[in-house]
Amino acid sequence: MYDSCQSSLPGLAYECSTPHRDDSAALASRMPAGSIDIRRVSLRAIAAMRDAFRAEMDCQIVHDSIHHRRGWTLEFALAEDGRTVGYASLAVDGPWRDRPTFYELYIKPEHRFRAYALFDAFLRTTRPPGFEVQSNDTLTTAMALTFARDIATERVVFRDHSTTAHVQPGASLRCVTTSQEIQAAIVDRQGGGEWVLDVDGTAVGTGGILFHYNPPYGDVYMEVNEAYRRRGFGSYLVQELKRECYRLGGIPAARCDATNRASQRTLQSAGFLPYAHILIGSFQ
Repeated sequence: MYDSCQSSLPGLAYECSTPHRDDSAALASRMPAGSIDIRRVSLRAIAAMRDAFRAEMDCQIVHDSIHHRRGWTLEFALAEDGRTVGYASLAVDGPWRDRPTFYELYIKPEHRFRAYALFDAFLRTTRPPGFEVQSNDTLTTAMALTFARDIATERVVFRDHSTTAHVQPGASLRCVTTSQEIQAAIVDRQGGGEWVLDVDGTAVGTGGILFHYNPPYGDVYMEVNEAYRRRGFGSYLVQELKRECYRLGGIPAARCDATNRASQRTLQSAGFLPYAHILIGSFQ
């Protein structure tokens, strides 16, 4: 179901009442132009296409949960000749409150030959200042980079690749979150669990698993106290958090800053493999 809409958000201007005529000949291929309509819709209206998007990605989707945070996103249906053929999403609250940001695009496979025309119409209708995309989402990334400037990488995204067998004498993992809280986080896709790494009774690091991503993925994070760094505790802690994630029915994943070489080495040493970047940039 379509909603009539006009933006009042800072940095975002759009008017959705008039169908958009496709005239982006340079990018839209030489196919005959159709009537492209960009309409704001509810999340429910694009639910089936979002399921198809998740299935196609088949990985942790870093921005997945913000669709379900009230007021954080705007969803737009992409229609051509009266048929809905895809959707695009803008983040407009939380970290993006003052800079509405494009972050997700899905076009049905049989209509992807019209991707440039559809995305150009979306940009000209909504005019978002920037984008933040996951690079292995190839269609979203290809469209964003075509129209972008000031491109940079913010995070590296990792998937689990192998099981490691690091040993730390006297080390044990202690959960400081109740099982009820962890199970609630898994169900709600919000929050997670926290653990402490003890070595001979001394806490040397902390870590956790966040479940605010698409099921069944859990995002592993950790920090080792400075006095205990460069002694293998980080890799061991990540290894054990991965084990906990699997025990809880999840699939471990991770992210780190693109410039943090120490964290990248630690994640790889624990069996994670880098496979994507979170790319950011501007449209205007």
